[in-house]
Amino acid sequence: MTASLPLRRERSPQGRIGWLEQTIGGITANIEQAVFTERHARSEGWLQHRDPRAKVIGSFVAIVAASLTSSLVGLGLLYVATLAAAGASRVPFGFFVKRVWLGIPLFAGIVVIPAIFMAPGDRAFDLAIGPAHLAPSWNGLAGAVLLVSRVGVSVSLAVLLVVTTPWSDLLKSLRALRVPQVFVLVLSMTYRYIFLFLHTANGMLLARKSRTVGRTSGGEQRRWISGTMGNLMSRAFKMSNDVYAAMLARGFGGEIRTYAAYRMHAADWLALAATSVLAVVAVFAGRIVA
Repeated sequence: MTASLPLRRERSPQGRIGWLEQTIGGITANIEQAVFTERHARSEGWLQHRDPRAKVIGSFVAIVAASLTSSLVGLGLLYVATLAAAGASRVPFGFFVKRVWLGIPLFAGIVVIPAIFMAPGDRAFDLAIGPAHLAPSWNGLAGAVLLVSRVGVSVSLAVLLVVTTPWSDLLKSLRALRVPQVFVLVLSMTYRYIFLFLHTANGMLLARKSRTVGRTSGGEQRRWISGTMGNLMSRAFKMSNDVYAAMLARGFGGEIRTYAAYRMHAADWLALAATSVLAVVAVFAGRIVA
Protein backbone atom coordinates (compact mmCIF):
# COMPACT_ATOMS: atom_id res chain seq x y z
CA MET A 1 0.00 0.00 0.00
CA THR A 2 1.38 3.35 -0.98
CA ALA A 3 1.34 6.22 1.48
CA SER A 4 -1.13 8.95 0.63
CA LEU A 5 -0.75 12.66 1.11
CA PRO A 6 -0.97 14.01 4.67
CA LEU A 7 -4.42 14.96 5.81
CA ARG A 8 -5.40 18.58 5.52
CA ARG A 9 -7.07 19.90 8.63
CA GLU A 10 -9.71 22.45 7.74
CA ARG A 11 -10.24 25.38 10.06
CA SER A 12 -13.58 26.44 11.42
CA PRO A 13 -15.08 29.84 10.52
CA GLN A 14 -13.69 31.16 13.80
CA GLY A 15 -10.16 30.09 12.76
CA ARG A 16 -9.93 27.20 15.21
CA ILE A 17 -9.65 23.51 14.47
CA GLY A 18 -12.39 21.47 16.10
CA TRP A 19 -11.18 18.97 18.70
CA LEU A 20 -12.87 16.07 16.91
CA GLU A 21 -11.34 16.93 13.54
CA GLN A 22 -7.95 17.47 15.14
CA THR A 23 -8.11 14.15 17.01
CA ILE A 24 -9.17 12.05 14.03
CA GLY A 25 -6.77 13.84 11.71
CA GLY A 26 -3.89 13.35 14.13
CA ILE A 27 -4.66 9.66 14.64
CA THR A 28 -4.89 9.08 10.91
CA ALA A 29 -1.65 10.92 10.16
CA ASN A 30 0.21 9.03 12.89
CA ILE A 31 -1.07 5.65 11.72
CA GLU A 32 -0.16 6.51 8.14
CA GLN A 33 3.36 7.48 9.13
CA ALA A 34 3.95 4.76 11.72
CA VAL A 35 2.27 1.69 10.25
CA PHE A 36 1.88 2.04 6.52
CA THR A 37 5.32 3.34 5.68
CA GLU A 38 7.52 0.43 4.58
CA ARG A 39 10.51 2.39 3.31
CA HIS A 40 12.70 1.01 6.10
CA ALA A 41 11.52 -2.55 5.43
CA ARG A 42 12.53 -2.17 1.76
CA SER A 43 15.95 -0.68 2.46
CA GLU A 44 19.25 -2.55 2.47
CA GLY A 45 20.03 -3.48 6.07
CA TRP A 46 21.05 -6.37 8.28
CA LEU A 47 17.60 -7.32 9.56
CA GLN A 48 16.01 -6.76 6.16
CA HIS A 49 18.11 -9.65 4.81
CA ARG A 50 17.14 -12.04 7.62
CA ASP A 51 14.38 -14.60 7.22
CA PRO A 52 11.07 -13.24 8.60
CA ARG A 53 10.52 -16.45 10.59
CA ALA A 54 13.88 -16.02 12.31
CA LYS A 55 13.03 -12.40 13.12
CA VAL A 56 9.64 -13.31 14.58
CA ILE A 57 11.06 -16.11 16.73
CA GLY A 58 14.03 -14.02 17.85
CA SER A 59 11.81 -11.05 18.75
CA PHE A 60 9.46 -13.30 20.69
CA VAL A 61 12.34 -14.88 22.63
CA ALA A 62 13.80 -11.46 23.45
CA ILE A 63 10.42 -10.07 24.57
CA VAL A 64 9.88 -13.08 26.84
CA ALA A 65 13.36 -12.52 28.29
CA ALA A 66 12.55 -8.85 28.92
CA SER A 67 9.38 -9.91 30.74
CA LEU A 68 11.16 -12.50 32.90
CA THR A 69 14.28 -10.61 33.90
CA SER A 70 14.25 -8.64 37.14
CA SER A 71 17.53 -6.86 36.46
CA LEU A 72 18.07 -3.48 34.86
CA VAL A 73 21.42 -4.80 33.64
CA GLY A 74 19.66 -7.51 31.64
CA LEU A 75 17.20 -5.01 30.21
CA GLY A 76 20.11 -2.73 29.35
CA LEU A 77 21.82 -5.55 27.44
CA LEU A 78 18.66 -6.24 25.47
CA TYR A 79 18.14 -2.58 24.68
CA VAL A 80 21.74 -2.01 23.58
CA ALA A 81 21.46 -5.05 21.31
CA THR A 82 18.18 -3.68 19.92
CA LEU A 83 19.77 -0.31 19.15
CA ALA A 84 22.73 -2.05 17.52
CA ALA A 85 20.40 -4.11 15.34
CA ALA A 86 18.44 -0.97 14.41
CA GLY A 87 21.65 0.81 13.45
CA ALA A 88 22.84 -2.15 11.36
CA SER A 89 19.42 -2.18 9.68
CA ARG A 90 19.71 1.55 8.79
CA VAL A 91 16.75 2.58 10.91
CA PRO A 92 17.23 6.26 11.91
CA PHE A 93 18.13 6.54 15.58
CA GLY A 94 15.90 9.53 16.33
CA PHE A 95 12.93 8.02 14.50
CA PHE A 96 13.30 4.73 16.37
CA VAL A 97 13.81 6.14 19.87
CA LYS A 98 11.08 8.78 19.64
CA ARG A 99 8.58 6.29 18.33
CA VAL A 100 9.07 4.10 21.37
CA TRP A 101 9.76 6.37 24.31
CA LEU A 102 7.19 9.06 23.49
CA GLY A 103 4.34 6.54 23.40
CA ILE A 104 3.44 3.40 25.27
CA PRO A 105 6.06 3.57 28.08
CA LEU A 106 4.61 6.96 29.04
CA PHE A 107 1.24 5.31 29.65
CA ALA A 108 2.97 2.53 31.60
CA GLY A 109 4.55 5.19 33.79
CA ILE A 110 1.14 6.76 34.45
CA VAL A 111 -0.34 3.40 35.39
CA VAL A 112 2.47 2.60 37.83
CA ILE A 113 2.37 5.96 39.66
CA PRO A 114 -0.02 4.76 42.44
CA ALA A 115 2.29 1.83 43.25
CA ILE A 116 5.14 4.26 43.94
CA PHE A 117 3.27 5.69 46.92
CA MET A 118 1.53 2.51 48.06
CA ALA A 119 4.50 0.12 48.09
CA PRO A 120 5.92 -0.60 51.56
CA GLY A 121 9.47 0.30 52.54
CA ASP A 122 11.64 3.30 53.32
CA ARG A 123 10.42 6.60 51.93
CA ALA A 124 12.49 8.77 49.62
CA PHE A 125 10.89 11.92 51.05
CA ASP A 126 7.70 13.00 52.78
CA LEU A 127 5.97 16.06 51.35
CA ALA A 128 2.97 17.26 53.33
CA ILE A 129 0.25 19.01 51.31
CA GLY A 130 -2.42 19.86 53.82
CA PRO A 131 -3.81 16.61 55.25
CA ALA A 132 -2.24 14.54 52.44
CA HIS A 133 1.33 13.24 52.38
CA LEU A 134 3.31 12.49 49.22
CA ALA A 135 5.84 9.89 50.33
CA PRO A 136 7.15 7.65 47.52
CA SER A 137 8.99 4.55 48.66
CA TRP A 138 12.32 3.37 47.29
CA ASN A 139 10.80 -0.04 46.56
CA GLY A 140 7.99 1.60 44.62
CA LEU A 141 10.40 3.73 42.61
CA ALA A 142 12.58 0.72 41.80
CA GLY A 143 9.55 -1.28 40.70
CA ALA A 144 8.30 1.59 38.54
CA VAL A 145 11.66 1.98 36.80
CA LEU A 146 11.79 -1.78 36.19
CA LEU A 147 8.26 -1.89 34.75
CA VAL A 148 8.76 1.10 32.45
CA SER A 149 12.09 -0.34 31.28
CA ARG A 150 10.47 -3.68 30.51
CA VAL A 151 7.73 -2.01 28.51
CA GLY A 152 10.23 0.18 26.66
CA VAL A 153 12.47 -2.73 25.70
CA SER A 154 9.53 -4.92 24.65
CA VAL A 155 7.98 -2.16 22.55
CA SER A 156 11.38 -1.41 20.98
CA LEU A 157 11.74 -5.04 19.92
CA ALA A 158 8.22 -5.14 18.48
CA VAL A 159 8.68 -1.84 16.62
CA LEU A 160 12.01 -2.98 15.18
CA LEU A 161 10.38 -6.17 13.91
CA VAL A 162 7.52 -4.29 12.22
CA VAL A 163 9.74 -1.54 10.79
CA THR A 164 12.22 -3.95 9.19
CA THR A 165 9.71 -6.51 7.88
CA PRO A 166 7.12 -5.98 5.12
CA TRP A 167 3.64 -6.55 6.49
CA SER A 168 2.77 -9.34 4.06
CA ASP A 169 5.96 -11.24 4.93
CA LEU A 170 5.26 -10.79 8.63
CA LEU A 171 1.78 -12.28 8.26
CA LYS A 172 3.05 -15.17 6.18
CA SER A 173 5.77 -15.94 8.73
CA LEU A 174 3.12 -16.04 11.46
CA ARG A 175 1.22 -18.67 9.49
CA ALA A 176 4.45 -20.60 8.93
CA LEU A 177 4.87 -20.67 12.72
CA ARG A 178 1.37 -22.17 13.09
CA VAL A 179 -0.35 -19.05 14.38
CA PRO A 180 -4.14 -19.61 14.01
CA GLN A 181 -5.44 -18.64 10.62
CA VAL A 182 -8.32 -16.58 12.06
CA PHE A 183 -5.92 -14.42 14.07
CA VAL A 184 -3.72 -13.71 11.05
CA LEU A 185 -6.72 -12.96 8.83
CA VAL A 186 -8.25 -10.52 11.33
CA LEU A 187 -4.87 -8.81 11.76
CA SER A 188 -4.47 -8.50 8.00
CA MET A 189 -7.92 -7.00 7.45
CA THR A 190 -7.51 -4.60 10.37
CA TYR A 191 -4.24 -3.38 8.90
CA ARG A 192 -5.78 -2.84 5.49
CA TYR A 193 -8.99 -1.05 6.42
CA ILE A 194 -8.53 0.88 9.66
CA PHE A 195 -6.78 3.65 7.74
CA LEU A 196 -9.56 3.71 5.13
CA PHE A 197 -12.29 4.14 7.74
CA LEU A 198 -10.36 6.87 9.53
CA HIS A 199 -10.15 8.76 6.24
CA THR A 200 -13.88 8.16 5.72
CA ALA A 201 -14.67 9.60 9.15
CA ASN A 202 -12.47 12.60 8.43
CA GLY A 203 -14.26 13.13 5.12
CA MET A 204 -17.65 13.02 6.83
CA LEU A 205 -16.53 15.67 9.30
CA LEU A 206 -15.26 17.87 6.48
CA ALA A 207 -18.49 17.42 4.49
CA ARG A 208 -20.62 18.46 7.47
CA LYS A 209 -18.47 21.50 8.16
CA SER A 210 -18.73 22.65 4.55
CA ARG A 211 -22.55 22.52 4.78
CA THR A 212 -22.92 24.12 8.21
CA VAL A 213 -23.54 27.87 8.59
CA GLY A 214 -23.30 29.40 12.05
CA ARG A 215 -22.99 27.74 15.41
CA THR A 216 -24.77 24.56 16.46
CA SER A 217 -25.84 23.59 19.95
CA GLY A 218 -24.11 20.93 21.98
CA GLY A 219 -27.12 18.63 21.71
CA GLU A 220 -27.15 18.88 17.92
CA GLN A 221 -23.44 18.11 17.77
CA ARG A 222 -23.81 15.07 20.04
CA ARG A 223 -26.74 13.76 17.96
CA TRP A 224 -24.70 14.19 14.79
CA ILE A 225 -21.69 12.40 16.27
CA SER A 226 -23.81 9.45 17.46
CA GLY A 227 -25.52 9.22 14.07
CA THR A 228 -22.16 9.38 12.30
CA MET A 229 -20.81 6.57 14.46
CA GLY A 230 -23.79 4.40 13.51
CA ASN A 231 -23.43 5.29 9.84
CA LEU A 232 -19.72 4.48 9.89
CA MET A 233 -20.39 1.13 11.56
CA SER A 234 -23.03 0.33 8.95
CA ARG A 235 -20.55 1.15 6.20
CA ALA A 236 -17.95 -1.07 7.85
CA PHE A 237 -20.32 -4.05 7.96
CA LYS A 238 -21.38 -3.55 4.34
CA MET A 239 -17.80 -3.22 3.15
CA SER A 240 -16.73 -6.32 5.09
CA ASN A 241 -19.42 -8.38 3.34
CA ASP A 242 -18.54 -6.95 -0.07
CA VAL A 243 -14.80 -7.48 0.41
CA TYR A 244 -15.29 -11.04 1.64
CA ALA A 245 -17.53 -11.86 -1.33
CA ALA A 246 -14.92 -10.40 -3.70
CA MET A 247 -12.17 -12.42 -2.02
CA LEU A 248 -14.15 -15.65 -2.37
CA ALA A 249 -14.87 -14.86 -6.03
CA ARG A 250 -11.13 -14.59 -6.64
CA GLY A 251 -10.32 -17.92 -5.03
CA PHE A 252 -9.32 -16.86 -1.51
CA GLY A 253 -8.80 -19.87 0.75
CA GLY A 254 -7.74 -18.20 3.98
CA GLU A 255 -3.98 -18.36 3.50
CA ILE A 256 -1.66 -15.36 3.27
CA ARG A 257 0.32 -15.65 0.03
CA THR A 258 3.35 -13.65 -1.08
CA TYR A 259 5.87 -13.92 -3.87
CA ALA A 260 8.73 -14.32 -1.40
CA ALA A 261 10.15 -17.82 -0.91
CA TYR A 262 11.48 -18.43 2.59
CA ARG A 263 14.66 -20.33 3.23
CA MET A 264 16.74 -20.26 6.38
CA HIS A 265 20.43 -19.60 5.73
CA ALA A 266 23.43 -19.92 8.00
CA ALA A 267 23.30 -16.22 8.88
CA ASP A 268 19.67 -16.59 9.97
CA TRP A 269 20.45 -19.55 12.25
CA LEU A 270 23.44 -17.69 13.67
CA ALA A 271 21.37 -14.59 14.42
CA LEU A 272 18.68 -16.70 16.07
CA ALA A 273 21.23 -18.52 18.20
CA ALA A 274 22.88 -15.25 19.25
CA THR A 275 19.48 -13.82 20.23
CA SER A 276 18.72 -16.91 22.32
CA VAL A 277 22.06 -16.69 24.12
CA LEU A 278 21.53 -12.98 24.77
CA ALA A 279 18.05 -13.70 26.13
CA VAL A 280 19.39 -16.30 28.57
CA VAL A 281 22.13 -13.92 29.73
CA ALA A 282 19.57 -11.14 30.22
CA VAL A 283 17.32 -13.34 32.34
CA PHE A 284 20.16 -14.40 34.64
CA ALA A 285 21.99 -11.05 34.55
CA GLY A 286 20.84 -10.12 38.04
CA ARG A 287 22.28 -13.28 39.54
CA ILE A 288 25.49 -12.95 37.57
CA VAL A 289 26.06 -9.36 38.76
CA ALA A 290 25.19 -10.28 42.34
